[in-house]
Amino acid sequence: MSRPMSTPAAPVLAGAGYRIRRQVKTGLTHLAAWGTIFILALPVLYALVMSTLSFQEAYRFPPSLVPGRHLLANLQEAWVHINMGRLLFNSTVVAVAVAVGKMVLSVLAAFAFTYFGDFRGKWLFFGLILITHMLPLPVRIVPTFELITRLGWADTYWALTVPFFASATGTLLFRQFFLTVPHALADAARIDGAGPMRFLVSILLPLSRTNLAALFMVEFIYAWNEYLWPLVATSSDRMRVVQIGIKTLLASEAQAAEWNVVMAGAMISIVPPLLVLLLLQGAFVKGFALQQEK
Repeated sequence: MSRPMSTPAAPVLAGAGYRIRRQVKTGLTHLAAWGTIFILALPVLYALVMSTLSFQEAYRFPPSLVPGRHLLANLQEAWVHINMGRLLFNSTVVAVAVAVGKMVLSVLAAFAFTYFGDFRGKWLFFGLILITHMLPLPVRIVPTFELITRLGWADTYWALTVPFFASATGTLLFRQFFLTVPHALADAARIDGAGPMRFLVSILLPLSRTNLAALFMVEFIYAWNEYLWPLVATSSDRMRVVQIGIKTLLASEAQAAEWNVVMAGAMISIVPPLLVLLLLQGAFVKGFALQQEK
């Protein structure tokens, strides 16, 4: 007489429970991600809606979340009122110069600290570079302003760019990356007769394209959004940057601010950094993927 086979109920139930827990965990993760995205994007979306409204609609309560029909008029008014073309040009020059300057100095400093041995005062200089990272900009404003004034750089591109060339973050980033490069590459380059600069340009920089793209994106956006130092270092409309120009769209206390025009100017100001992010994001992700494969 054959005995009935028992069904593996426990493993089936355990597997079903695991799938349910995994689905719940995935759902909660997606919910948290979309919630975070919504919270971060809400101010930008509201500013975009505000830039499409008329003056009366902008002050209506409760505020409207439906786009209006005045976007082009607001963009034109913001562009003409503060000479947006000149402001964008100044901001682009400053942001590109600061990003490139930080990249060059960071790479050279990291290269020296990594490949030029234990020269006298090496760790002292490296420590001084890291200390600058701990000092916020407001602490350095007064001595930096006095320095550029004595140099005759006030209200020039030099004042807006040179004080930001040094980067403790960039130096530390590239130094840590250079330490991961096998010393066999440096030895092989030395045997082939390549000097230090040839080794840097031909080997290290191609390997560092991910870090270069990341640093350029971060520093470009940082320099583009800088407000306090350009406000102190410039005095003429010719040298104003876009962040200062948007501030001038706010009227005096005797007149209500045209927030629809202000937000239209803000929408114009985010286009260049957004383009830089989109253009370099592919190179950053591709370089990171290739680096992981290696």
